[in-house]
Amino acid sequence: MAEVLFPQLSEREPDAEGVLATWFVSDGDQVASGQLLGEVMVEKVSGEVLAPAAGRVHLLVSEDQAARQGEVIARVD
Repeated sequence: MAEVLFPQLSEREPDAEGVLATWFVSDGDQVASGQLLGEVMVEKVSGEVLAPAAGRVHLLVSEDQAARQGEVIARVD
């Protein structure tokens, strides 16, 4: 199992919260390693969320939900 982390977008505030702007996959989808899974935003800066491994994705954070940088937002089994 591989954890999908909210990326570190703010170096000024490493524990800042951001928002999961959108998922490009659905819970339970099969994904490839490096596949674009979603987009996040912190302080008006957006970033991509990529799959760390191939497998079935399990989304833990919903769209428009807040999460801290470095927090687990999904898992790939």
